[in-house]
Amino acid sequence: MAISFNPHQKLDFKEVSYDPVRSTKAFSMIEDNAIGEDRPRTSDTRIISPEYLSEDMSTDSLRPLDFQEFLGQSELKDKMKVFIQAANQRKEALDHVLLAGPPGLGKTTFAKIISNEMKANFVITSGPAIERQGDLAAILTNLAPRDVLFIDEIHRLRLPVEEVLYSAMEDYKLDIVVGKGPEARTLRLDLPPFTLVGATTQAGKLSAPLRDRFGILGDFEYYTTEELAKIIRRSAQILKIEIEKDASLEISRRSRGTPRIANRLLRRVRDVAQVEGLEKIPQAIAGKALEMLKVTSHGLDRLDMRILEVLHDKFEGNPVGLSTLAISVAEDEETIAEVCEPFLIQLGMIERTPRGRQITAAGRRYLQDWKS
Repeated sequence: MAISFNPHQKLDFKEVSYDPVRSTKAFSMIEDNAIGEDRPRTSDTRIISPEYLSEDMSTDSLRPLDFQEFLGQSELKDKMKVFIQAANQRKEALDHVLLAGPPGLGKTTFAKIISNEMKANFVITSGPAIERQGDLAAILTNLAPRDVLFIDEIHRLRLPVEEVLYSAMEDYKLDIVVGKGPEARTLRLDLPPFTLVGATTQAGKLSAPLRDRFGILGDFEYYTTEELAKIIRRSAQILKIEIEKDASLEISRRSRGTPRIANRLLRRVRDVAQVEGLEKIPQAIAGKALEMLKVTSHGLDRLDMRILEVLHDKFEGNPVGLSTLAISVAEDEETIAEVCEPFLIQLGMIERTPRGRQITAAGRRYLQDWKS
C-alpha cells in the first residue's frame, strides 16, 4: 500500500531513531507531509503516549514483569519461552505474535513480558487510535531494531491502515508515493526488523491477509479458580495486605475466570476490611464485601442478572435479538456481546439460537434461587 507525501517538504526518516520523548515529533512530521488530509490535526499523544506507558507499566502496578511472575496460560508461556530463546540466540527479532482472547485475561501484560524477555523497547498503541496511514508510518519509521510494537484491538484497524502493515510485517518495507499525478514516484523505505504483537478480543474479525502474516498464534483461556486465587494472593502482597486462603478462593470464584476482575474485587474487599479495622482479610469479610457489590456466587453482576430477568420475565423465555436485548437492559450491544454473553453461555444460562438469545433451564433455576 502506497502512502502519499508532500514532496516540497523534506523528511529524513534516517534521522528519526527510537526515543519515547521524540515519538510525538515524528508523528507531527508524518502528518504534516500527508496529502489528502483535510481534517484538523488532533493531539498526537492519543496514538502513543510516553506518560501512559510510564504510568501503566510501572513497577508499582499489579502487572507481572516476567514469565515467572505471570500465573496461568501455562501452555502458551512454555511455547513462547522457546520461541524467544531461539530468537535471542540468533540475535534476531521475534516473529510476529497474535494474542486472542476475552478482555481482561492479560494480553497487554503478556506483550510487555515478551519485550522484557527480548530486552527490547516496548511501543504501545491501539487499532482505533491509528486513524490514518501516516499515523502508522510515523510509528514504524520510529522503531529501532528488535523493538516490540503492540497494537491492542488490532481487529479495529481501518483497511487502508491495515494494508500498510502487509509489506512492513513481511518484508520490513514501507512504500511511499512522493508527488502527485504524472510526476508521482514511489519510494521504498527499509524498516528495522521488529516484532508486531497484536491483541484482539474478536479474532474472527481479522482479515485473512493480516492473520496469515502472524507467525505465532496465542489463544488465551479463562483462568481456573486455583490460578486466580494465586494471582489474588500475589496482588495482596504487592498491595501490602494479608488475606486468608479461603478469602482468596471466595474472591476467585466470583471473578469470572478473569484476573482484571479478580484484582478489582480484591481492592474493594480491602476497602471493607480497612473500614472494619482488620489487618487480615477473612472469608467472611470477603463474602460481605462481594454481596455489597451485588456479585453473586457465580460471579454474575447486576447487568448479568438483568439480562436473565429480561429474557425470563419480559420475553417469557422466547428468543430475543441482540439489539432488542440491549435496548431492554439499557446497555450497549458490544458490551453485552463481548462481556456478558460469553460468560453466561459458558455457564449454560443462556444460548444463542438462529432467532436470538434465549434463557436456558439452568438460567431459570439460577434466577429463581437468586430471587428467593
